[in-house]
Amino acid sequence: MSSPIVLLSGCVGFGEEYTRVDGFSNRDVGAVVLKGTTLAPRLGNPAHRVWETPAGMLNAIGLQNPGVDAVVRKILPELDFGETRFIANACGSTIEEYAEVCRRFDDSPIDAIEINISCPNVKEGGVAFGNHPDMSARVVAACRAATRKPLIAKLSPNQTDIQENARRCIEAGSDALAVINTVMGMAVDIESRRPVLANVQGGLSGPAIRPIALLKVWQVWQVAHRHGVPIIGQGGIETARDALEFLVAGASAVGVGTALFYDPLVCRRINAGIADYLARHRIAHVADLVGTLQTAPSVDSACG
Repeated sequence: MSSPIVLLSGCVGFGEEYTRVDGFSNRDVGAVVLKGTTLAPRLGNPAHRVWETPAGMLNAIGLQNPGVDAVVRKILPELDFGETRFIANACGSTIEEYAEVCRRFDDSPIDAIEINISCPNVKEGGVAFGNHPDMSARVVAACRAATRKPLIAKLSPNQTDIQENARRCIEAGSDALAVINTVMGMAVDIESRRPVLANVQGGLSGPAIRPIALLKVWQVWQVAHRHGVPIIGQGGIETARDALEFLVAGASAVGVGTALFYDPLVCRRINAGIADYLARHRIAHVADLVGTLQTAPSVDSACG
């Protein structure tokens, strides 16, 4: 990729949304992850679907999208693949749906497919695939059998053992890992005493989750680097310093999402800041910085 920055799914529509902003260019980023795509069209959840919180944002969009066939036939031909890499985001409510979405992207010009395993499994009463290593691995394996495209498993922080989940996804055929997806949260209207979001709960993103995401990247890197599997680190990144923390902790690329909503040109500044850091420290390539975090042997616990 021409830059270590990846624009995150759900934050930039289907790759064209921010191109209308003066000064914005997809050439400033290494890849764009398109909006979550399901087999059939979806209208998404009723309003409210987005709510600002201290240092973050809750969203419960509900995977509104026109369906994979419309994306492949109508949207992908309009994208300029000479500007950057484009990554599809595959979603499903069953393992079979995930696999079929990947199969239909297989013959498209898309560069890779991110598997959003945080979707609820309708056959298991709505439990998210990504919160259980066995189910995560089954989804990845089914997608691996359906496509030759590089696969990126997007890991959820809302699980007991993210390292075990990462290991199982790698063994099932994931070529890379995206760490992390949003943290579940809610907001309450105290006057009506009702949830603000119509869906009751939503995904929390933004700077509020950055320390959580950073820890999860470091934990997953300890598994992934032994297999040569790269990580896209994401969660509240809004400055070059934030991005550099993730790179040092083990991410090979960094995702930017929520920050775009209040600073659409943030990627240029992050790129410039990373380049300045590399020059000051006489580091030739971003890859030379990845996973260079130094920890004392005793730093394994929050207890002192």
